Amino acid sequence: MNANEGSTVGGVPPEVIAFLSGKGGRSLIVKGGAGTGKTTFGLELLERVGQPNRSYYLSTRVGDEALYRQFPWLKTTEMRTRVLDAAKLFLDTIQAGGKAREPELPEPEQRKVKAAREALASFGQERGPPTRVDRTHLHALLKRSPMPEVENVYNRIERALPEKSLLVIDSLEGVTHKYGLEMEEFVMALQKDLVEGSSTDVVMILEKPEAGGIEYLVDGLISIQREELDERRVRHLRLEKLRATNIGRARYAVTLDGGRFAALGLTNPHSGPVGQGPWKPVNDPERYYSTGIPDFDKILGGGFRRGSVNAFEVDVNVGIDDYYLLFTPTFLNFLAQGRGLIAVLAAGESPQRLRETLIRHVPANTFDTRVRIPDYTAAETEDPYILPMARFGRDEALRAMVTAQKAVAGPDRKPFMEYTAFDTFESLMGDQVAIRMYFQGVARTKHVGNLGIGLLKPGLLVSSEVLNMMDTYFRIINVDNAPCIYGIRPRTTIYSISPDPEKGSPHAILTPVV
Repeated sequence: MNANEGSTVGGVPPEVIAFLSGKGGRSLIVKGGAGTGKTTFGLELLERVGQPNRSYYLSTRVGDEALYRQFPWLKTTEMRTRVLDAAKLFLDTIQAGGKAREPELPEPEQRKVKAAREALASFGQERGPPTRVDRTHLHALLKRSPMPEVENVYNRIERALPEKSLLVIDSLEGVTHKYGLEMEEFVMALQKDLVEGSSTDVVMILEKPEAGGIEYLVDGLISIQREELDERRVRHLRLEKLRATNIGRARYAVTLDGGRFAALGLTNPHSGPVGQGPWKPVNDPERYYSTGIPDFDKILGGGFRRGSVNAFEVDVNVGIDDYYLLFTPTFLNFLAQGRGLIAVLAAGESPQRLRETLIRHVPANTFDTRVRIPDYTAAETEDPYILPMARFGRDEALRAMVTAQKAVAGPDRKPFMEYTAFDTFESLMGDQVAIRMYFQGVARTKHVGNLGIGLLKPGLLVSSEVLNMMDTYFRIINVDNAPCIYGIRPRTTIYSISPDPEKGSPHAILTPVV
C-alpha cells in the first residue's frame, strides 16, 4: 500500500506515515535500548512505507541470512532485494575492481534525464527534482577511509532518481565504529547529501536509548522503550519530534507478535466497521461455554468452564465500550444458542443501549424473552426485559428474581449467564450483604452449570472476598489508548482487544503484546 493511500499503513502510526510522505527528504533517528524492537520497526517501515526498487535496508549488525531466520516474512523476492548485507556489498565492490561504480540507467531513462537537464539548462541553472546524488560530504569522509557499502547505497539511490527513496541504516554505531567516524559527522553527511540534496528519506537506528548531540541534526526522533507492567513486558513507541508534522498521539503501545511491528490502538475501536446479519454461534467445546471470541477461547483452553464464575477487574481508565468489546460476543453467543442472560449492570451501563447493540445480531424477541435486567432504581417500566426492583420488598424481590431465572432458562431449562457488576451490588446492599448474596449465587451457578461473569471496579470493598470465589481472574487495562486484558488466574501475557478487521464489531480479536 502506498503511504498516501490511507491514514494508517499496517501497524505504523499515522504520524510516521505523514512525516515520511511529505515533499522532499526527511531524516529520522529511532533510538532505544537492546531488545526494544528497533530493528523490527525499521524493517516494517521498509515494507509498509518504502516502494519496490526504491527502499533499502543496510544491515551492519547481522548478515541477511540471520535476518531471514528471525524475520521469515523477509524471504519474499521483493523484500530480499531491499536488504543490503554490508559484508556482501563490500565483497561486491572488491570484485568490481575496488571501486563502487555507479550503475548505468536504462537507455530510455538516460534520454529522459538528458532532456530534462537540457531544458533546465536553458534557464541558466538546473532546477526541479534532483537527478544525481550529492556526494559532497561523502567525498570528504572517503578521504579518510573507504566505505564501499555506503558508496553502493548512494549509487542505488541515484539510480532511482528523480523518484524518492527510503534508506534504513541499522545501525549508526555499526557504520561509524567500523570506519572510525564521529557519529555527528556521518549523520551530517547523510543529512546534507541524501536528505537535503537528493530528497531521500533516511531512517537511522541507534543502539542506545539516548541520541546525545545528534538529535538537532535530524528532522525526526522516535524512541522505543520497554517496561514491566505487573511482571509482563510492554513496549512503548514515543514520537519525540517529527518536524512539520502534526502529532495527534505522542505514544503508542506496540507488539512484535510474529516478528512484525504493530502499533496498537491506531484507530478508535468503536468507530470501525460493524458486522451485519445474525450472529453465527461459535460452537461450545465439551464442558465449556465459548466466549464468542476464538482467541479468548484458546487462552482459556476452550472457553469458560461450565458452572464457573469468572472475574474481570476493570482499571479506572477503561470505559464501558472498551470492556464491552470483550463481553458483547459472549452475550451474543449465549443468546444465539437459545440461552438467556440475567444482568445486574454497572453504573453508567444502559439496558436500552445493551438491547440496541444485541438486537442488531439476534431477534428482538429473543432479547425481550431471554434477557432480564434488574433495575434497582426503577419502580415501573414498560420494557419486558427490565425488572423494576425499587417497587419490591425483600420477599417480593426474591420471588421476582426466581421468576426472572425461569424466564431466561426457558421451557427447556437451559443454563444461562449471570452477569454481575459489583459496584451496583455494594452500593445498594453494603459489602457484607453483597458478599453473602453472591456466595449463595456462586453455589447455585456451580450446581446448575450456569456461567458467572463478575465485574469489579476500583475501590470496591468486596473485591478481595469476591476474587477468592472466582475460578478465573482477569484484568482489563488501558495501555496508551489501547484496551488490553491479561490473566492473573490463569496467568497470561497481555493481549490487546480490538474489533475483528475482517468481520467488524462485535467480532473481536486478541493480539499478544510481546
